[in-house]
Amino acid sequence: MSAYNALPQASLNQLFSDARTANGFTDQPVPLALLARVYDLAKMGATSMNAQPTRYVFLISAPSRARLLPALMLSNVSKTKAAPVTVIVATDTRFYEHMPQVWHEPGARHMFEADLPMARATASRNGTLGAAYFMMAARAVGLDCGPMSGVNLTQVNTEFFPDRRFETNFLINLGYGDNSKLFARNPRLSFEQACTVL
Repeated sequence: MSAYNALPQASLNQLFSDARTANGFTDQPVPLALLARVYDLAKMGATSMNAQPTRYVFLISAPSRARLLPALMLSNVSKTKAAPVTVIVATDTRFYEHMPQVWHEPGARHMFEADLPMARATASRNGTLGAAYFMMAARAVGLDCGPMSGVNLTQVNTEFFPDRRFETNFLINLGYGDNSKLFARNPRLSFEQACTVL
């Protein structure tokens, strides 16, 4: 039996049913303390061997945002300019250097260092998982998310991560959404279409 009670419907609506991909934002700022709160919630999500390979770069200042804009598809420029925060969601390709701090058994760092293809697959899979936790945490504290993949990832990596330790996964515009700019909700696949019971 679970130690937790089911969340009330209002919470489920905020996290899932009513949540939308923000396509525009108000000018209400997002305090740094709230960004830290989002991270502190997201970091508690499960990752393989507690590896936590996701890294977040918060672009808040105009100069930092200007460095990103040339890498964006044209359709993403105006909403990125309007968002109070743009998050570069990246993956730490050498996440295993932190394994002695985050994993309870010795030898984990050496295991990944000795098998770099496994380390890369672990980083990619769990880096994306961490980003999903981050978006849910942001919604939980009342923020709206506008995830974007319409970006030249190589250009972002060259600009922000020249040592290539971090690799950009995707971007998230973050703030308080302008509901007048929402698209109509697109359909979701049914249980029968997406799920198989054996």
